[in-house]
Amino acid sequence: MGEVRNLDKQCWICEACGLQSAPTSNTPLECHICVDNRQFIPRGGQKWAKQELLKRQGCRNMYQKHEPGLYGIATVPKFAIGQRAFLVQTPNGNLLVDCISFLDEATIDIINGLGGIRAIAISHPHFYASNGQWSAAFGNIPVYIHEKDKQWAGWDHENVKYWSGESLHLWDDLTLVHLGGHFAGASVAYWASGADGKGVIISGDILQVGADRKCVSIMRSFPNLIPLAPSHAQRIAAILENLKYDRVYGAFFDLEIDTDAKQIVRDSLLRYVRYLHADDLDALN
Repeated sequence: MGEVRNLDKQCWICEACGLQSAPTSNTPLECHICVDNRQFIPRGGQKWAKQELLKRQGCRNMYQKHEPGLYGIATVPKFAIGQRAFLVQTPNGNLLVDCISFLDEATIDIINGLGGIRAIAISHPHFYASNGQWSAAFGNIPVYIHEKDKQWAGWDHENVKYWSGESLHLWDDLTLVHLGGHFAGASVAYWASGADGKGVIISGDILQVGADRKCVSIMRSFPNLIPLAPSHAQRIAAILENLKYDRVYGAFFDLEIDTDAKQIVRDSLLRYVRYLHADDLDALN
């Protein structure tokens, strides 16, 4: 734990997006994720924290078992974007899909009790969080990030493994699938045996599950309401047609499509294209 405690003291965390900096003695001037038009600098300005401050503020991580072999993990009270990470349990090791910023000894103990983590896979830069510290805490495990998002790494540490191409099989029935859209390297995790063998996609907000849990959407920026061109929806739809899946887990608790997800995603992306092309939106209802 010594290395992890040292990182507690040396790494700053952006309070807006949750990105952890590389070890430094100086407070960063700005967060390069937040100055991009997909994110934002809060009205009160850029603020930074460290793990010890988050502990003093009462942060802790909560866990929810979604189905056999799948846990969601998020920080309460909400910190930064507020996304959840997922621990996927498989015979040959557990995968953490996406990352959260807060990490303490209780979290490490609980996850080790669930079998530890073999690797981390991150969907896109908004969820890079404290991946360097998580990697160190679980034995300097690899962190998989698509090479098209390399420029956004807040801390390009030695455990980051940049992958390329349209998919990367990890082990067992776990595969990373490159979709693009929200970011050039945006990817989802495909767990073929999830949902009782019907297949699961863990989408982050590359596919944002709607509040009604009956649709998904895509955006360049969700907080700044910048859409993507129809061509992105068409490309993503074509890629996902090749996967067998029935369930989608989105970036936040309670945003998942429990069944018939493939048809719902197909219909949602078609609707997205139609609405961007239509002049009379009411005629489409």
